[in-house]
Amino acid sequence: MKTVILLKDRVYQLRKAEGLTQQQLGEILGLTSKSISMLESGGRSTTIDKLVILAEHFQVSTDYLVGITDDPTWRGGPGGMA
Repeated sequence: MKTVILLKDRVYQLRKAEGLTQQQLGEILGLTSKSISMLESGGRSTTIDKLVILAEHFQVSTDYLVGITDDPTWRGGPGGMA
């Protein structure tokens, strides 16, 4: 499924760009590093709650994370959770 492919790639790219380890991102999301590894390899998806946390942390839209758009522009409130 295209959405899973884009989600895994975008989470990986955003995590690397911020210099986070899988363990650090897992702590942000309340997941294990193994869960992050599986997410980035496409072996698992995520919940809407975790998707929102990802979007807020990285200041990108959820539409961007799931591949609805290639525009990552954050449209949430100032600062988000980052």
